[in-house]
Amino acid sequence: MDQVTASNVLSIWSGLTSFAPLVGAYLSDTYLGRFKTIAYAQFGSLLGMMTLTLIAWVPQLLPPSCNASLGHNCIGPTTLQFAILAIALLFLSIGGGGIRPCSIPFGVDQFDPNTEEGRKGINSFFNWYYLTFTIVLVLALTIVVYIQDTVSWALGFAIPTMLMVCSIVLFFIGTRLYVHVKPEGSIFSGIGQSLVAAYKKRKLKLPNEGDVDGIFYDPPLKEGSIVKKLSLTNKYRFLNKAAIITEGELQPDGSNAKPWRLCTIQQIEEVKCLVKIIPVWASGIICFLSMGQQGTFTMSQALKMDRHLGPHFQIPAGSLAVISMVTIGVWLPIYDRVVVPALRKVTRIEEGITLLQRMGIGIIFSVLSMIAAGLAERKRRASALEHAGPDGVAPISVMWLAPQLILMGFAEAFNIIGQIEFYNKEFPENMSSVANSLFSVTAAGANYLSALMVNILHNVTRGKNGQPDWLTKDINAGKVENFYFLIAALGVLNFVYFLYVARLYQYKSRVWVDEDVELNVVKQ
Repeated sequence: MDQVTASNVLSIWSGLTSFAPLVGAYLSDTYLGRFKTIAYAQFGSLLGMMTLTLIAWVPQLLPPSCNASLGHNCIGPTTLQFAILAIALLFLSIGGGGIRPCSIPFGVDQFDPNTEEGRKGINSFFNWYYLTFTIVLVLALTIVVYIQDTVSWALGFAIPTMLMVCSIVLFFIGTRLYVHVKPEGSIFSGIGQSLVAAYKKRKLKLPNEGDVDGIFYDPPLKEGSIVKKLSLTNKYRFLNKAAIITEGELQPDGSNAKPWRLCTIQQIEEVKCLVKIIPVWASGIICFLSMGQQGTFTMSQALKMDRHLGPHFQIPAGSLAVISMVTIGVWLPIYDRVVVPALRKVTRIEEGITLLQRMGIGIIFSVLSMIAAGLAERKRRASALEHAGPDGVAPISVMWLAPQLILMGFAEAFNIIGQIEFYNKEFPENMSSVANSLFSVTAAGANYLSALMVNILHNVTRGKNGQPDWLTKDINAGKVENFYFLIAALGVLNFVYFLYVARLYQYKSRVWVDEDVELNVVKQ
């Protein structure tokens, strides 16, 4: 496939994979629970990896190899070959749809949030979870990619497939040790009921502030529920009308007779949590857009640069993202063990700085990364046009891409982990799977936006006299640096928008640290 087609296929598949967690979250919260959802999803991922291994192993499942830069007439995949690849990617999407929304909440379930030790454990868990994830990516982008480039693609896919089998075995070994939280039902029906009930009662007058007893429907939570009771707030007050009790809406035993006309305060406040988070969530799309370029155009840059380290070793282009991963791997332990405790003494906030502040810092780093990427590409292309070697490779070290990758590593360490922790803490407990699926939907939005931008720029920036567009197949003839600068400009606008919505946001709860380092939870 050519560069633009491959970029679009990757973006579309990544988008589908990112939307799949919404389905996984629904099944987990409504029917299966997190343990079973993860268990079933692992087998989906395994089938996907096995299919990819089969494709790499059987020559008939691949199009003939060629090199377009040498003038070869490359033949694309047949319908059957593409269909088998699509099946493999579909299985991987199914696996990701179950694992992504449930793995972090399942890990958080193992801590007791009612104890100081448990709360500290949860705060560190997000950093160490992402650190572990990063280490695995480093191994995949170095050892596995090296094997794929120098030994065989079949072995390169077979290794992670075998490791997937090992992970499934280890997961089931700990079955009896896990804390299993039963599903409490999906919140999606509650959201619909709250909106419908509020609309039906839109003409009712709200009582004076403080008048709650006997006016609003506020039954106790189910016995054994993990959900914390939410009190009625004045934000989005029009939704409060859905909980006003009117004639004929209660059974003789006090239960709800008309759930689409009367909702609990708990249901209403859960909807408010979702509504107030959406503006913050939207700001993550542009940040993800910046990060997504590492796997597409940054790799295209690397392929046209000198990737040698010494006379005998050449860095695989796919392994270059390791620079970002190493940045994250080095920074996160320092941040968790040194920076956060130091900041905690000054700010008295348990996380050191607020989660929104952490996310904002990440947005700044993503903008700086795109600026650095544009400057590096400008230098690379100038070198290629003046002194291009075989295949159009510029006589400039691939390490010129290191600054943009290091900056992107910091962007992930601040913004991505900040988003994960923000969603898990600000959503009600029974919405944690939905919270993590929302994070994946952010990535999906970024992937689709990337595909849209690539297609628009591919057509709009094409010269009238046959001049190549910014994102033409030959990166040396294009102007990818302008694409990077455009994303940086969008990032600046996004940061201004983020500052606005962050200033208006009210946290569900915040943990302050006293001078004797005891923890106090303050509801806001």
